[in-house]
Amino acid sequence: MRPFLLFLISFVPLFAAVTPAQLTTEHLTDPLAIGTTQPRFSWQLVPNDAEAKDIRQVAYEIKAASNPRAFEKADLWSTGRVESGNTSLIAYSGKELSAGSFVIWRVRSWVKGEEEPGAWSEPATFEIGPLAPKDWKAEWIEAAENPSHKTKENVQNFIDHPKKGELLLTPAKHLRKPFTAKKDITKARLHVTALGVNTVELNGKRVGDWFLAPGSTSYANRVNYITYDVTDRIVEGDNVLGATIADGWYSGYFAFGVFVEFPGLKEDVNGRYYYGINPALKAQLEIEYADGTREMVVTDKSWKSAIGPYKEADILMGETYDAREELPGWSAKGYDDSAWKPVGIHKGTEAKLDPHPGVPVRPIKEIKPVSVKEHKPGVFIFDLGQNIAGVVCLKVKGKAGDKVTMRFAEILHNDGRLSTENLRSARAVDTYILKGDPDGETWTPEFTYHGFQYIELTGFPGTPTTDAVTGIVIHSDTLFHGEFSCDDPMINQFYSNITWTQRGNFFDVPTDCPQRDERMGWTGDAQIYVRAATYNADIASFFVKWLRDLNDDQWEWGAYPNFAPRPFVRPNDKFAAAWGDAGIICPWTIWRVYGDTKVISEHWESMEKFMAFRFDRDKEMKGTAKGDSTYGDWLSLYEPKTAIEFIDLAYHTHDAGLMAEMAAALAMKESETFWKERHGKLLESFQKLHLKEDGSLDVSNQTTYAMSLKLGLIPEGLREKTAAHLAKLIRDNGNKMTTGFLGTRPLLPSLSENGHHDLAGTLMQQREYPSWGYEVDQGATSIWERWNSYIEGQGVHDPGMNSFSHYAFGAVCEWMFSELGGIDLLSPGYDEIRIAPRPTGTIKQCAVSTGTRHGKVSCSWEIKGNTFTAKITIPPNASAALALPIKSAEIPASIGSGNYTFAGEYTGQ
Repeated sequence: MRPFLLFLISFVPLFAAVTPAQLTTEHLTDPLAIGTTQPRFSWQLVPNDAEAKDIRQVAYEIKAASNPRAFEKADLWSTGRVESGNTSLIAYSGKELSAGSFVIWRVRSWVKGEEEPGAWSEPATFEIGPLAPKDWKAEWIEAAENPSHKTKENVQNFIDHPKKGELLLTPAKHLRKPFTAKKDITKARLHVTALGVNTVELNGKRVGDWFLAPGSTSYANRVNYITYDVTDRIVEGDNVLGATIADGWYSGYFAFGVFVEFPGLKEDVNGRYYYGINPALKAQLEIEYADGTREMVVTDKSWKSAIGPYKEADILMGETYDAREELPGWSAKGYDDSAWKPVGIHKGTEAKLDPHPGVPVRPIKEIKPVSVKEHKPGVFIFDLGQNIAGVVCLKVKGKAGDKVTMRFAEILHNDGRLSTENLRSARAVDTYILKGDPDGETWTPEFTYHGFQYIELTGFPGTPTTDAVTGIVIHSDTLFHGEFSCDDPMINQFYSNITWTQRGNFFDVPTDCPQRDERMGWTGDAQIYVRAATYNADIASFFVKWLRDLNDDQWEWGAYPNFAPRPFVRPNDKFAAAWGDAGIICPWTIWRVYGDTKVISEHWESMEKFMAFRFDRDKEMKGTAKGDSTYGDWLSLYEPKTAIEFIDLAYHTHDAGLMAEMAAALAMKESETFWKERHGKLLESFQKLHLKEDGSLDVSNQTTYAMSLKLGLIPEGLREKTAAHLAKLIRDNGNKMTTGFLGTRPLLPSLSENGHHDLAGTLMQQREYPSWGYEVDQGATSIWERWNSYIEGQGVHDPGMNSFSHYAFGAVCEWMFSELGGIDLLSPGYDEIRIAPRPTGTIKQCAVSTGTRHGKVSCSWEIKGNTFTAKITIPPNASAALALPIKSAEIPASIGSGNYTFAGEYTGQ
């Protein structure tokens, strides 16, 4: 058959000037406080001609000034023309900056083929926050109402609570400080942090929309602060600064809550008080006047405190709000605070104070219920139609004292009642007591959050409609840029489930689940899913933040913890193979995807410390499990389980290879040589112990084969044979998986990369248990923790260890984008991209796109009859290698930036 002619928009380069856009500083847009005096600048190129091709920067010029009027003379930094194609993470090297510095900058670029530069970008700004203890004049303060919680009786009473099923829940506290601004104000910045969580008000109005600020950290090592621009919120004359503080992660229930007692821990640590007993606030308002003078308003003994309507405020347990006890105008001038008590000075912390390096946790969207049913008299159950993380906005009208209670669940029992067993000790109950406003009342909790699809409402005056509650979706505001669709509706729904689960668990740290009494940054889950996450959203700054948490809590002997932040440790919970390895895999992934070498240089010493620990305990290079946590291939469906020694040696070998790559990226020649040699020795040991001449493994299950292939442990000459053994195991199991957390992520890629792509497609489209399709067919709107979280006809399985929002099994998203959709990177930062879409026997249409540091890359393809058509977009300053299943010699091996369409006779895979 004669090949179809290639249809391609002209290959003749069309050059056009560009305007830089999407300017960021340290991965952030116009940050108000960064923690370095040598920040890095990035931008993307936007061609003036949308149809232009092969746009590539050859030079740039940056100008930075201390104010907009100084742009022309660039009083801080002017690079002049710099011959470079780099548009990302270019370090500032102008005049010395310090805490409080304000910088406004812009950039222009020259592109290949044009002598004149493009237009200057719109300006971007950044400011440097307090950097050292000397930059802080504020003190740590706590509410006067706290000391009763320190008594020996209360502590002992609390220790007994787990046995009695009781809880010790404390109220949130209001703090206030009147102050006077004497002159015309030109600039005002409010730096706020807390041991616990806080909201801030100024002159009667909320400042910012950060939720549970300033987030979760390893409080003994680091506390993040948040900076707000309040220039327009302060008036000349009298003002009031107010804050509300609650226990949060610092002194409230979290990390198993009261689910487990921990023998050997100090007596006041059991479900709460991991870091301290009383929450505290530290705030510093810096004001600049028009005449050049400055003034500070800081937390100190002059503040006052009171308890208002927040009677219970706990992240896991929920919130109780008595609207009858509101304090109208408490954060505005004119309020009588004579009954308020002076605050106390909190002992504070010796931890480092850093500006929050990530994105805010904030309300993202609202979801209206799809239905409401009266389950039994007075008990109403609302269905949002989507499993989310967040809170509920309640709308109600009734008399003073009416009490409305909300409970939450991800799923219902077969009889229609809430299934809350999987919450374990997380009470997850919000209560609102009405004040009796005849116009109705609206309430949204501030100091708790839940994972849920269903809301049970009791005590509601009258019969509620679906307007009574609204789901408020809350998560770290990472920019979601991924898109996926194909001709299988089940897979499309599954992709939606993936993104919703990522939203629900990227909550300042990459948590394991948003609903039960954990919500911790489990390292195993994070390293399994991190690459998939990058396809869906820009997670660069989010992981910069979490990797600092991880390294802060590295054990002194070198192991990385099983979760970070690490408020406690259970016996035999000090290291787990494939969990602690997140300390190597996650920095490597962030470097590869975003081209950010700082993320590996910052943690290089910690990574080497970890690898030294790993080697010292395994000098014979056989893998070890002595004293380890034996999570292994978590929630796999085969017996016997894969030995921890096998997993340990496999990951140890893989890590050594990644260390060699990172050393090369940092131009550390000796380290690169060292780690290459170490990798070679470990690889030799693994193959000697576990690999047979016929490509089989001495430990034979789907996970061991998939893991060994994906981690590069099988030599090239045997990979096809090893993959054949894997394929046989799957076919002998009825084309079904048996893998757990560790085996599922590499399973489909290992098949596709080694001659069994159609089988990978069959697994992707499998609908029988266990499969992703089974979850979708059971109505899942997020990713389950277990393949059998819900069993048709039986209901919820193993409720004590079950989550319906757990992203680990969603790591297959990586295969959906890279193999099925055909987008992957060939060099760090997507400078070189691989476009290689691969239809399966039953999937004949797919469209994917993702964001990169250069801009959007997309690949949309379909098969009609014998014709394969692909539409491809490559962003400026990048190129792509093509591997299309088209029978035509005219297809180029690579293309530059631009929009392309290719069509021709389909050749098969």
